[in-house]
This record gives sequence, C-alpha cells and structure tokens, in this order.
Amino acid sequence: MRVLILGADGYLGWPTALLFSSLGHEVTAVDNYFRRHTCDRLDVGMLYPVPTFNQRAQIWHELSGYEIKTVICDLAEPKCMRSLFNGRVKYQWAIDSSFDGPPDVVIHYAEQPSAPYSMLTYETADETLINNLRVTNNLMFAIRDLSPSTHLVKLGTMGEYGTPNIDIEEGWLDIQHKGRSDRFLFPRQASSLYHTTKILDTDLLWFGVRMWDLKVTDLMQGPVYGIETDQTIINPRLKTIFNYDEFFGTIINRFIVQAVIEHPLTVYGKGGQTRGYLNIKDTLQCVEKAALTPPKPGEMLIYNQIMETFSVNELAEMVVSVGRKLGYNTQIQNVPNPRIEAEDHYYNPNYQALVSLGVKPHYLTEDVLIRMFEIVAEHADTIKRDVILGKSKW
Repeated sequence: MRVLILGADGYLGWPTALLFSSLGHEVTAVDNYFRRHTCDRLDVGMLYPVPTFNQRAQIWHELSGYEIKTVICDLAEPKCMRSLFNGRVKYQWAIDSSFDGPPDVVIHYAEQPSAPYSMLTYETADETLINNLRVTNNLMFAIRDLSPSTHLVKLGTMGEYGTPNIDIEEGWLDIQHKGRSDRFLFPRQASSLYHTTKILDTDLLWFGVRMWDLKVTDLMQGPVYGIETDQTIINPRLKTIFNYDEFFGTIINRFIVQAVIEHPLTVYGKGGQTRGYLNIKDTLQCVEKAALTPPKPGEMLIYNQIMETFSVNELAEMVVSVGRKLGYNTQIQNVPNPRIEAEDHYYNPNYQALVSLGVKPHYLTEDVLIRMFEIVAEHADTIKRDVILGKSKW
C-alpha cells in the first residue's frame, strides 16, 4: 500500500513508519517538529538525543534498504496537506522523489498530544485547539476532494470517554427511548482541552463519513508505555523519542525515570484514577490491523485500543517492587492533584475488537519493566530532575 503517516517524527509516529516500511509498503512520513521545538522551548529535555527526521530516514535506508520519504511542513496549512494528495509535495529526503499517487491509507498522529500542555496557558490552549482541529479538517477535505477512496486511521484517545458510571462500549451506544431505538456515538466527557479536541475530531470525521461516504477508523488509545519495537532495536540511532516530563511523558515511562534517579514516584491525589494501557508494540499491531481492515465507504469503525487496566496506585506499586529488586531506593509520594478529575470511580471499558482482528497483547510484566529500567539507567546522567514536578494545573 501507499501509506501516509502524519506526525511521523513522534514517539508513536516514527516506530509506525519503520513498521510499515519494513513490511514493504511505500511510506511517506510528515512532521513539523512540534514536539522537538516545544521540548526545547519548555526546557524539559528528552532522555537521549535522536537524529533529525531526515537523518533517521537516511539511516533506515542504509540499514534496511527500504525508503521512507520525508516531508517537513505544517499540516494546519491546507496547501501543505493537499500537496500530499495532488502530487505537489516537496520531499525533504527521498531516493525517488517522484509522486506515486495519493495514499491508500493515512495514519493520523499529527496533533498536539498533551493534556497538561493544552491547559498550561490561554496561548497553549488556543494553539492546541487551532492546530488539532485545523489538521483534521484539512485532512478530511483533502480526502474528500482528492482521494475519496483513501482509508483514514485516526489515533483518538480513551480520554474522550472520561469515567462514566456505566460500561464503556467500543465507540457506539444503542439507545432505547420511548419505544424507539437508535445508535449513537458513545457519550464523551473530556477532562482537558486536548481531549476535547479529540472528541471534536471524532465528530468531524463522523460528519465526513455521513455526508461524503469517507472511510474512517477511529482508535481510542490509552496511555502507551515502552521504548523498543522490533525495528528500533536494529540500531541505537533508530530509537524513538522518549519523554519523561509532565507534558509529553506518559505515566509508566515517567515513573520508571523517577525510580532510576530515586525520586519519589509522584502519585496525583489518592491514586485511584484507573485507565487502560498498552505497550508501544501493541500500538503498532493495532494500527497495522486497522489499516489492513478498512471500513466500507460511509462506515466509521471505532476500536478501544487498550490491553489492560490499572489504577495509578497499582502502577506505582509495580514500579516500586521492580525498582527495589534492582537495588533502587524507590518510594511513593502522594502529591496534590493538579488536575480536576475523579480519583475514585467506576471504570469498565470493552476492548476486545482489536484482539478479535488478531492483535496479540503484550502485558505489563516484571520483565517488561526490568528492560525499561535498564534502558533508562543507561541515560540516567541526562535526566533533568527539575522537570519531574508539574507546572500545569487546572
């Protein structure tokens, strides 16, 4: 297939590009360096340096023989987005710079992905809203106008649902009301402006499906953990970006970094917040299965992309247990919760559909945590302690 990956320099985007390229697909990868520039501006650092976007593609070609064409541009600008479909694209790095035709599938990661960043200031909230909604709107219209047969796989978030006091279904809810029945998108109730933009993404794309017969798969993904994938372990220069700060670091990744430098694990409030999690390897499995199983025109498939659920306390206790076995003086510290969220709540999501498509889950075992500890420990000297405690409150 011709695969277009938007947001391909990121934590999930880069391993996704490597996966599809390794499988022989024609991959075009697009990014605007938002995360790198924002990390520099906020001075939060990363665990280790990674080559530039173009250098990564060149390294991959040297090691594998496969090509990933790179494009650096702002997808919030319609001209940039449409160039990826109409042949006017300007590649930054490519062996063959000819346009192969519009994509068969688009994998959409290209959004500001941080809830704390979206709530930091008025300006960051505005930036999140404008970027995320413009990119999705530009993509929807580019597909409608230039390549209506393209399958769009959008990375959503389980955070769209919030923590309702009923079971969370996979995207849809069947309603019986006054003797009549209908099917609606499962009610959404976000707890940050970032998550609100993801709800609006879903609504935009559901509109495009109903009005113009687009083909959309919406993946409601939980927080991801992990560093290595089958492709990134080929060479250290292929590692994906790894953040551990409050803005771009996911909770398990952050806890392990804190444990390695023997900083108390920062549990927000009571620690009863329960969510669904998955290994980075399972993100790749889920995206691949979704891409290979397109909906019909005028159909929107929604999958809950998690593999198991944990409370924050359960995660902290697992990290403490492994850390102490490895010789670290690992402790837990409850800190005031900077977020407005329920800390004791019901949480029972349904998440079997992707497994039924053939995804084989990787579970959060002691061995998985040990391997993450080992990698983080290799870079312990680079960790910035002053980014551990959060600055964003709402």
